[in-house]
Amino acid sequence: MTTWHLPLAYCLDLILGDPIWFPHPVRGIGWAIGQLEKLLKRGRFEKMLGCLLTLLIVSGTYFTSFWAIHIATLLHPLAGHAVSIIFLWTTVATKDLYVHSKQVMTPLLKKDFPEARRMLSRIVGRDTERLDEAEIVRATVETIAENVVDGITAPLFFAFLGGAPAALAYKAASTLDSMVGYKNETYRNFGWASARLDDALNFIPARLTGVLIPLAATFCGCNVRNGWRIFWRDRKKHPSPNSAHAEAAFAGALNVRLGGTSAYGGVPSHKEYLGDANRPLAPDAIKQAQRLMFATSVIFLIMGLSVITLIQMSTLLG
Repeated sequence: MTTWHLPLAYCLDLILGDPIWFPHPVRGIGWAIGQLEKLLKRGRFEKMLGCLLTLLIVSGTYFTSFWAIHIATLLHPLAGHAVSIIFLWTTVATKDLYVHSKQVMTPLLKKDFPEARRMLSRIVGRDTERLDEAEIVRATVETIAENVVDGITAPLFFAFLGGAPAALAYKAASTLDSMVGYKNETYRNFGWASARLDDALNFIPARLTGVLIPLAATFCGCNVRNGWRIFWRDRKKHPSPNSAHAEAAFAGALNVRLGGTSAYGGVPSHKEYLGDANRPLAPDAIKQAQRLMFATSVIFLIMGLSVITLIQMSTLLG
């Protein structure tokens, strides 16, 4: 990967997002996971076979994309560049996050709560039928904050480390976690490896993102000092080792309180509160969260490119 691949891929995402007509690799990865799950999940040796599933999907994704780029490069260098940029584009979801959150915010501004709940149900797993305005806003802001890492900064992080193949391998691990990485009776053993790998891969990106969010708050009219304060105070208030870092920083920067009780399939689930309720959860918090998401992603991209450029310059000078 060359340094200009990622800015082009990021801009391509801002323009196109995730069009339905394009054969997105994640959909192919999801199909492969489903097929292998049917083959491997037999009720015996589930932890071992779950490890095999994780190995096959992640390594298969990496090497398939690596060889696709390599073969395209052999055909023509420009083809190799194009395939690499397209692969990178598919790993970033900045525009999708913006579009889906806007689809919730627009009916909210019109007080059309049934439509806002319907649009929200497309992007969250929690029950949405009885949510009031504040709860709809909370769910939307939490979704933006959670997906800043999974959908933007973590793929960028692995792209910096290993180009498009590494970024796609990360997306494969993330897709595995979303499909089989549950702690219920069905997937406790079979999804163990997928969940652990996802935790490991997100460890550094989640913390880098949590640190950068208050910095990004400087550029979008959010509370910088409170972003730092709440990030350091609440970043560990989640059963997952990574989930609260970005959410806590968002809560602080937006001066709102996230977390609390949500229902999943009619069963209430309580998460610790993140942030302080200094302002009501109103639709304008979604707009601020969108700005914070964009600013964070751009800063992450610029800083990553700067580090790569410095490393390349030091190598040339050395």
